[in-house]
Amino acid sequence: MTSSAERNGTSRRAINAKKRQSRRPSRQGAVAGATPKPDRLKDEEAGFPTLLKRAWERATAAPDLRGAVNALLTLDGHVPAEVQLRALRTADEAALKVLCGISWREENLPTPVRDVKERPAFLGELGLTTTGRIVVRVPSQGPLEDEEKLVEGVMSVPWSAQDLLDYESEVDRAAARFADQVVDCRQWLAALGTQARDELLEMLRESALRTAPFVLHQEGKLYTNFRETNNVIGKTLWAGHPNETFSRLMGVSMEQWSDHDAVMVVCLTLLVRSAGAGRIEEANGTQLTLDHIAYMLERTRGNYNAVPGGELVPPAPTHRVEALNALAMALRERRMGHVIPNAQLYREIHGALMHKIERLAGPYGEKSQQHEAELAALLSERLPVTGATFAELRASLAASPSWLARPYGEFGTGLEALVYETVAGATEVFEADFAMSRGMRSIPELMRALREQSYAEITKWDITDFFCCVVPAPSAKRHYEDSVLQLADNAWAMSSRMQYNSWHFIAGNLPKVPAVVERDHFIPPTIPDVAFYSDQHHHGHVASKVRFSIRSPQSVEVLGQRFNGFMDLRLLRCDGTPFDESDLLAAHRTSGFIAGAMSAAAALVAAGEEIEVTAFDSEWHLKSVQAAAARAKQPQQVS
Repeated sequence: MTSSAERNGTSRRAINAKKRQSRRPSRQGAVAGATPKPDRLKDEEAGFPTLLKRAWERATAAPDLRGAVNALLTLDGHVPAEVQLRALRTADEAALKVLCGISWREENLPTPVRDVKERPAFLGELGLTTTGRIVVRVPSQGPLEDEEKLVEGVMSVPWSAQDLLDYESEVDRAAARFADQVVDCRQWLAALGTQARDELLEMLRESALRTAPFVLHQEGKLYTNFRETNNVIGKTLWAGHPNETFSRLMGVSMEQWSDHDAVMVVCLTLLVRSAGAGRIEEANGTQLTLDHIAYMLERTRGNYNAVPGGELVPPAPTHRVEALNALAMALRERRMGHVIPNAQLYREIHGALMHKIERLAGPYGEKSQQHEAELAALLSERLPVTGATFAELRASLAASPSWLARPYGEFGTGLEALVYETVAGATEVFEADFAMSRGMRSIPELMRALREQSYAEITKWDITDFFCCVVPAPSAKRHYEDSVLQLADNAWAMSSRMQYNSWHFIAGNLPKVPAVVERDHFIPPTIPDVAFYSDQHHHGHVASKVRFSIRSPQSVEVLGQRFNGFMDLRLLRCDGTPFDESDLLAAHRTSGFIAGAMSAAAALVAAGEEIEVTAFDSEWHLKSVQAAAARAKQPQQVS
């Protein structure tokens, strides 16, 4: 993409000289990479390791075994207990059911009356692995520390003779159930034939490559594309790598497949067929068995059938592959044809385990309406639009959109002003530490490339060809040593990351020509999400202390083509109260207003206007944060 500086006559030498300067607000004008040491060193214990230690401390302080297990299941209140319950291996699941009366399969199990005052028949152990999974030492098993990477030692768990008998019966039933599922999966895969299996593996490989990192369990085996333990295609392993699971299975007869691989491939197939690649993340941190997939699909069926109208999806009569496959396909059809057009889906993200749960939003209630009214009032004051709701604001904008292409206030275009004022208003109304919105700098260049079908060119555009406007609350500097410069640095770091996200998603909207297929990209997001305790794994979230967040992606129409995930609105809190569903619903209408303005700007460009976004670079973020801090220090006038 030709930069705006080049189009305005700035020399390439001047452009390259500026590129060699640090873009960090606190070091503007300095040579990039010339500091003697990093501004901050990565704390290896920050985030997830610290959370695991805290959860283990809470468990060891519990008055009884059930209390200890509950502390570990929720990781000290940071994740829903049912996620951890569904991460248990067969033997561990049977043991906790017998010892504590806890299971994800049945509700209201009686708590066992445990009498181990006499010498126990077996001395077991309870531990927490460094991946966050509960493990139990059961009869016939050696010490956990010999087999697992544990957080901090183990807790001793005495078993009575009756516990042993109950466990033997429970684990025998579970083992028989799993063995039957293995046979079912292998027979279903064998019936496909080699060519159809390879096509299935290619579909799963593409799905894994184009979605966010996942960590999945199959008994004691791990399938993941996340960091050091990769064995599935992702950022580390490429297609054809000898350690990449799907590539390794290509063209291989079923006799040579392990039972783990067979069950994993079937379970992922069912997930993807039910809603696309994004559904894989809804199994994050849990076991992959037909029973677990049946649980997830049934929960989804209940949500989808709760949307009035249309043909309801019947339950699967059994947990066999054919029945679950039919359910998955029916859910996908109802999702696309009826649920998405008539209801609001969103994902609830539990950052500690990267686990996602698809939810069906309730009514747009009083709190959401209040947020919308307050933000609409602010925008009516600050922009040439009027309305008490976003619907009225959009109508006002549609009636007279030409100002989006003209200078407005301190901005080069009205579009820039609208993005800034909406984001700034969101920071205020939602009581966020940060709010932000991203997009493309040059819609004219995108239109030109689309008309010329220069898809390979689009894939080569840089992250600087995208923008992100980040507006922190002045009070957010309390999270960064009360430093305005550190606040600006973190705002710019977030902006840079969001520019990367725009770069990462845009290719997913283009025709699958070789250049697009080869370019790293994710499937663009289409539904909003609300996240809890995101400051666990993502290095940027840990460093910037991003704990609670809302993301609301929106599509934008350019030359009649729909670009999913073209922009989004994000709200962040570093501490305090998590965002909730009512916040998310109002935020989604807010992002819809910005997306509507971008579509209107694209229509103006198609009609001959030139609209470029030149604001929201490093220098702008520094000045904006400093100006906001100065205003916050001014005494408030009393009327």
